[in-house]
Order: sequence, then C-alpha cells, then structure tokens
Amino acid sequence: MSAASENGLDDEPAYRWPIPPPEGWTADDLDRIPGLPPHTELIDGSLVFMSPQTRFHLRCMRLLEYSLLSQAPDHMDVDREFTVRLDDKNRLEPDLLVIPAEAATGPSQTWHRPEDVILAVEVVSPDSRERDREVKPRKYAAAGVPHFWRVEQDDDKGFPVVYVYELDPATKAYALAGIFHDRLKISVPFDVEIDLTAINRRPGA
Repeated sequence: MSAASENGLDDEPAYRWPIPPPEGWTADDLDRIPGLPPHTELIDGSLVFMSPQTRFHLRCMRLLEYSLLSQAPDHMDVDREFTVRLDDKNRLEPDLLVIPAEAATGPSQTWHRPEDVILAVEVVSPDSRERDREVKPRKYAAAGVPHFWRVEQDDDKGFPVVYVYELDPATKAYALAGIFHDRLKISVPFDVEIDLTAINRRPGA
C-alpha cells in the first residue's frame, strides 16, 4: 500500500488547475475562478500562489498591523492581505495597506483601487524576494501609490528592517527615504513610531 493511500490521499478527487485563456487571466477572474489557494495574486496576467507563511512573516505582520492601526489618524484605515486592482492584468495583495476610511465600500468588497492606497507594505519571504524587491514596487509606483515599505529580516538579530520609499511624482519611481533598524520613526504618511525589536512580544504588552 502506498503512503498516499495510507493517508487517504488517493481518495481525494484530483484538483484540476485552471487553464489560462490565451490572453491571460484578468483582475476580475480572481473573483470567479473556483478553488484558488488563499492570497493568490495576478501579475501580468499570470496567477501567483503564496508559499506557507514563516513565523517571522506572521509576527512581523502582527506587529506592523497593530502599530499602524493604533497610530493612524481617524480618517485612515488599515487592511491586511487585501488585493489592489492596479489594472486589468495586475491585482496584487500587499501584506498591509493604508487607505482612506471612505475607501471601504462594504462587506462584499474584494479589492481597492490604486488611487485609494496611501501606503503598501510587503514583508519579504524567501520565495517572494524578487517580486517584493523589484516587480511589486515598480508596479505600485507606476500606479501612483505614494508610499511603499519593504520589510526584511535582519540576518544577525532576526528583527525586521524596514526600507521606506516615497514616490517621486515626476519620474513615477520610488526614492529611498530611509532604512530603519530596531526603531521606525517617520512623519509621513502620518506620524508613526514602531519598536521593531518588539516582534516577539504581544501587541500592547
């Protein structure tokens, strides 16, 4: 008896991966394709699947989400792992994003417009390094998202390192505004201060 049959996997119906149309998938297709894994993105008409989340990624997102929610002004809100429809062929899912409160249109909403995104945050994973360092910031910038953070793990201490970028409206490209170790303190898009060494502590502790 095979290991698969011992685990009961042979009894599972085979999953049929969706076959893309000749012109590629569209942003609207993400809401219609059955059985997609959670957090599937669309980049240049191709589906991109996420790998299992690391503990660093999980705790980093928790720290940043709590910090942004607790310090954002009342007219702004924070969403986690929610897609942004950049155009018909690109629908990305930042780990965190800051939006105007009025950009939330109701419980059935599945994506935001890029013009409503104030800040997009990507926490880099081993399988997403190239996308988070090159592909996604280029696309966010071209779509006019004014602020972008890339978060990576420090190899020595294991704490988050936050690379903060601001959009140059003349070139439609991001300029590096700062690299933050241990503590992030900035005044745009709003005053926020985050103890990056608190990644392993409970929020509010």
